[in-house]
Amino acid sequence: MVIDKRQALYAALNRILRPLVRILLRNGISYGSFSDFVKWLFVDVALHEFAISGRKQSVSRVSIITGLNRKEVKRHYEQPGPDDQLSFERYNRAARVIAGWRRDKAFWDEKGNPADLPITGPGADFRELVRRYSGDMPFRALLDELLRVGAVTRTKADRIKLLARAYLPEKDATMKIHILGTDVGHLISTIGHNLESAEQDSFLQRKVMYNNIPDEVLPEFRKFSSQEAQSLLEKLDHSLSRQDRDVNPTVRGSGRNVAGVGIYYFEESFPEEK
Repeated sequence: MVIDKRQALYAALNRILRPLVRILLRNGISYGSFSDFVKWLFVDVALHEFAISGRKQSVSRVSIITGLNRKEVKRHYEQPGPDDQLSFERYNRAARVIAGWRRDKAFWDEKGNPADLPITGPGADFRELVRRYSGDMPFRALLDELLRVGAVTRTKADRIKLLARAYLPEKDATMKIHILGTDVGHLISTIGHNLESAEQDSFLQRKVMYNNIPDEVLPEFRKFSSQEAQSLLEKLDHSLSRQDRDVNPTVRGSGRNVAGVGIYYFEESFPEEK
């Protein structure tokens, strides 16, 4: 049986949008608001990514590409898009500081573990850690953030102790929504690249999945997969961070790119009708 490409795409949209619609409804986003935003997004993508080389993109061509009339295109063309730059900066800086604490020997104790750091003082301290891995962000602001999410704690000796292996903003709904956008966006971007690229140029996209797993097995597999994934991510972080010019200013080269590997765990009941 030959499956129409558009039919397959709609089936894929159903799988992608169904969990997203759940999130939108839980957070009070109506269909009207979502629809209006998607129109803006169609215009923005058509405007910036589907122009003819060497020619300025026109309202008429955006209208043809998107199926929206010229009036709608012009209205959305003039609207500013959403911006979560503050969330991005906060997440990125906190994640880099924790990763640096775990891999930089200057901030280890004699056993090779992340040391409990004085806030300020001679030698390796928390202020120097933040300066090295978070640029110009005030170290006390970052300390407050890490304390708030439970990634660190103050000891009785007034030192800062690392509790987390990674920056996980469990108590911050806004930050979790930021992660939703970045992580899902990266995955879909990878799939989109692979749909259009030759096999030798494709990006890594793999998963392990079985569909007849008993309930009793899941807790142990969650724990095992989390440990193994964290270990692999730390190895990848150690390698890639040495090539990042924010972390290592001695790195030379052209362009500026985002690169990385994401790992996620999934689990849901399997409908009997399938």
